[in-house]
Amino acid sequence: MPHALAQAVEMATTALTVVSMGFFLAAIVAARVYLFGRRRFLRDIDRLTAASEFAPGVSILKSLKGLDPSMMDAFRSHCVQSYAGEYELLFGVSSLDDPAVAAVEQLRQEFPERSIQIVKCPERLGTNGKVSTLVQLAPHARFNFLLINDSDITVSPRYLERVMACFAPEQMGKAQVGLVTALFRGRAHGTLFSRMEALGIATDFMAGVLVSKMIERGLHYGMGSTLALRREALEKIGGLTPLLDHLADDFELGARVSQAGYSVALCPEVVETGIPAYDWRGFVEHQLRWARTVRDARPAGYAGLLFTHGLTLALVNMVASGLSPLSLWLLAMSYFLRVSVAMTVGAEVLGDHQVLGSLWMLPVRDVIAMGLWVAGFAGNTIVWRGDRFVLKRGRLERVAE
Repeated sequence: MPHALAQAVEMATTALTVVSMGFFLAAIVAARVYLFGRRRFLRDIDRLTAASEFAPGVSILKSLKGLDPSMMDAFRSHCVQSYAGEYELLFGVSSLDDPAVAAVEQLRQEFPERSIQIVKCPERLGTNGKVSTLVQLAPHARFNFLLINDSDITVSPRYLERVMACFAPEQMGKAQVGLVTALFRGRAHGTLFSRMEALGIATDFMAGVLVSKMIERGLHYGMGSTLALRREALEKIGGLTPLLDHLADDFELGARVSQAGYSVALCPEVVETGIPAYDWRGFVEHQLRWARTVRDARPAGYAGLLFTHGLTLALVNMVASGLSPLSLWLLAMSYFLRVSVAMTVGAEVLGDHQVLGSLWMLPVRDVIAMGLWVAGFAGNTIVWRGDRFVLKRGRLERVAE
């Protein structure tokens, strides 16, 4: 590397690494603020539940296509809720020949006391197949509160109780709660890249969510782990139909509810999503889809993700400076803060027991993540469930074969 170029890279990465260290500190503070609020909110929920003051009926909607890892365990977790009110589970499939139908039938046999329905949703109304199914599924819901989450989401027995408590009148601030979402952790399945994605969720993605919540004084978007809605809020934004061609439907749903004058609440419950046993190609395709979705939904926020790559920036700084004492200090501090974020957000906030055993791969994961972040700028093509799409202003267009 020419001397002048090396100096320029050294100066730039020194500044960027220092700013990134600030982000790591902000993530730790945001996690502590969240933990304090969660403890207080859980006390309020316990009081509210004991008084049995608020337990409205809930319709849980799930769009299914094929079988996901641990799907049956995820389904069962929704059937053993300690919720005082009524709830039903509605599963939508495009065809009754889908393998997921047999899983739902087994669930009905195991839990005959639960209201469980399979609804055929054959029409492809837009490029987003999940939303297309949900649009056809929603009219079958009996209750005025709808809860949408992904098919592989596993929850605790108090999940419904805690989600619905966020809608209680006692929890209202300046704006009525229109949507409730939740943090999530990933459960890896077998492969190195499955573990790497779970590590990224626990130490990177969720840290960013907590920082954005702190900086923006609340959430203004949703996450597919949990999207619980008042029916009136959904109707006010025109229902689910406007989301038919959106890739980031969860983000967009929460954003529209927020823009309609409702608040978006973050439930104190942390749910779990199954991570497929990715090989390298599957991992890269999924990460690029994630990256380009975020870039399209929040361009400024995506550019700001540069500052989340502090460990990689410190490594580049060390090379560019020729192992200068300052660069070694920056690397040591960045690594210390990065691990602190991992343990505070991943282990403490999310309760992810995989984090400690995966810390050894954190530097490698972060270098790959920065490469994928750069690649996120390089195009608009994504691969989703084996199909190729072009992402334009939040909307999906199928690529002709």
